[in-house]
Amino acid sequence: MISVLIVEDDPMVAEMNKFYLEQVEGFQCKGWAKSVGEALLKLADESFELILLDIYMKESNGLELLSALRRGSKRIDVIIISAASDKDSIRDALQNGAVDYLIKPFEFQRFLAALSAYKEQHFLFRNQDSLDQSELDKLTGYRKEPSAVQDLSKGFTRHTLRTVWKAVETHNANSFSTEEIAVSSGISRVSVGKYLAVLADMGALNSELTYGTIGRPVQRYRMSSRGSSVISKFI
Repeated sequence: MISVLIVEDDPMVAEMNKFYLEQVEGFQCKGWAKSVGEALLKLADESFELILLDIYMKESNGLELLSALRRGSKRIDVIIISAASDKDSIRDALQNGAVDYLIKPFEFQRFLAALSAYKEQHFLFRNQDSLDQSELDKLTGYRKEPSAVQDLSKGFTRHTLRTVWKAVETHNANSFSTEEIAVSSGISRVSVGKYLAVLADMGALNSELTYGTIGRPVQRYRMSSRGSSVISKFI
């Protein structure tokens, strides 16, 4: 498991990021810090492999942590998740080694793509002493990433897609969660989550993040007006 530290001063946003993280296999949130100072204390006592870092925080600027990491000897990767969209913040983050940059608000599919790409890079560096050109090109994004439709044809099965979609159709115009579709379809929550995320990216579903009575974010979906026409070509 890749150990993750979330650095975000808003507890609700931090919980949302943790929720998103839990939907992706291979990652575990092992800590939360609400400032750069608190993050540095945690990094001194614990081992983390990846940081999900906000830039605009009440007590500090996330770029200060990124600079401190680059000055130090610890090799910890950083993905920026921030509302900062100005070119200076983005340039500073990338020049200081951020492996990806997500601008709030973002779609879950973009978050999934960032973590999936990072996980591939992480294990490739951990398991190989050298890379050939094709492997390096893939890591640096030289080749265009396949679209959601291409992903669907390569990494998803028609049978499972049909099963998930039948479960979706039972809700008609009502919203539903990943858990509800998993229960009604008999497919694991993780697998259902991947299918629903791709269907949302394709426009077959609309998605929204809602908060329960205890503040925990829940991703809910609803069939879009063109959902049946989008999915018909695949099932």
